[in-house]
Amino acid sequence: MSRPTTPLPNFAWLLARAHLTRRRTQNVLTVLGIAVGVMVLIAALSLTNGFTRSLVDATLRASPHLSLTAYTPAPPDAKLEQAMRADGRVSALTPFVADKGLLTRPASEGRSAGVDFTTLFGVQPSAAQVLQLPPAESAVLAGLKDNEVMLGSALARSVGAFTGDEVRLLNSGMKRTTLKVAGLFSTGNYLIDSAYAFTNLKTLQTLQGTPNITGYQLRLHNPDDAPAVGDELTRRLPYAAVPWQSMYGTLLDQLALQKKVIAFVVFLIVVVAAFGIANVLTLAVFEKTQEIAILRAIGATRGLITRVFVIEGLLLGFTGLLLGNLLGLAISAYFTVRPFQLPGDLYFITSLPVEVKWSDLLWVNVVGLVTTMLAALIPARRAANVEPAKIIR
Repeated sequence: MSRPTTPLPNFAWLLARAHLTRRRTQNVLTVLGIAVGVMVLIAALSLTNGFTRSLVDATLRASPHLSLTAYTPAPPDAKLEQAMRADGRVSALTPFVADKGLLTRPASEGRSAGVDFTTLFGVQPSAAQVLQLPPAESAVLAGLKDNEVMLGSALARSVGAFTGDEVRLLNSGMKRTTLKVAGLFSTGNYLIDSAYAFTNLKTLQTLQGTPNITGYQLRLHNPDDAPAVGDELTRRLPYAAVPWQSMYGTLLDQLALQKKVIAFVVFLIVVVAAFGIANVLTLAVFEKTQEIAILRAIGATRGLITRVFVIEGLLLGFTGLLLGNLLGLAISAYFTVRPFQLPGDLYFITSLPVEVKWSDLLWVNVVGLVTTMLAALIPARRAANVEPAKIIR
């Protein structure tokens, strides 16, 4: 005599729902645990992405995408300039002279003397197109006259010199000159704002007593092209290519490592919450042992019993993931409108924006769903292995 057939998928679904409705408090706590873990993971990744993007953007405001530095200072290279202007990937370029020096501001009535070291760049007006300063600051940079200097905002505070003041410069060649502060610039990157200063090209060449230049600074349409453009332009010329990725390579590596560490640590929260599903389902298996034995006795297969508990686990996990995504995106939206304000001397940037990447959301949800499924399989297999004869007897 054949056993009656049962619509197994529908039966497994109905049985799973019936189990979940009987233990609402535990299920709600399990869902909230997963949701909180996913929420924190999405928010942490979004804040890390925002930190990385903000720091790179702030860095590139006062730094070129690519620097071509001569092995020995030399006059401007017409052949190289022609090649750079002919390259469609280059949007702007400027020759520059680099030097280091000591800036001092004499004491005056009500103010003590100020002093600090600086990295000084002598540039042409075209530097305003190479750098990404705000319009008012770009205008000051493009209009620098002889013996005028533009200071980073943090450097100006350190020296105590502001627009209209005079400062004294002692350069690396032990030559002195007096410069008038034409204006200040602020990138948001404290390391740059506290160290960089700009003059026009002639001022620094006169101070060094040479018409030579250090090299060229370039801005590209796509900053990621900097290594390839540098290699092609300097292949047969006595110049060293320094793309921004090399100049700030350590910073980029640290940021990438930071994101991985944060993601791993926070993901452990999701794992712990997901195994709360295993606890709930294990308890359900213990309580429903006789019911499972009866189902097995009347013809329910091991596969059916396994599906019942896997469906329960997936429902809990999917609900937790959905709620966690909504909460994580809500927190990210809040911090987009009201970003964290940071002390620039400690974190190098003054605010912490948020950047949500869909690739991050995808892997968070995939990994979270896989984790919850694995957590559900443990008690599901235990339920499927119940021997009806032993329990009923």
